[in-house]
Amino acid sequence: MIVFDYLLIFSSAFLAATLLPFYSEVLVVAQLMKEPEAWFMILLVASIGNTLGAAVNWLLGRYLLHYQDRKWFPFKTNQLQRAQQWFQKYGVWSLLMAWAPVGGDALTFIAGIMKVRFWIFFLLTFTGKAVRYAVVIYFTNLTLF
Repeated sequence: MIVFDYLLIFSSAFLAATLLPFYSEVLVVAQLMKEPEAWFMILLVASIGNTLGAAVNWLLGRYLLHYQDRKWFPFKTNQLQRAQQWFQKYGVWSLLMAWAPVGGDALTFIAGIMKVRFWIFFLLTFTGKAVRYAVVIYFTNLTLF
């Protein structure tokens, strides 16, 4: 049963980081309420899942930009422009903000377009997302105890 719970957390975190509208925090908080002593494992599973989901955006940016005029393309031109401006202003360090609900997915996509090395992308994106989940876990634990 526990393995299934962690698979759900991983999957929801993965989907939340892709272009699909999904939120993983609800499952993270639910698992914390069920198993508060496992906070580190929950943090790790959610952070890895969310970072790997962002890697999908990186791959899409790396290889699919030439489809940007199609209706199904996931980002609007103004979203891409804003993310590119942010990325050009702050460089790869902007990937620490990849967790943001508005613009975070676009940043990971732009990182692919800008051909950011994958290991740098992964490290910075993982760090930002792990900090976000750590904050969620911290405040959840404050309310539980």
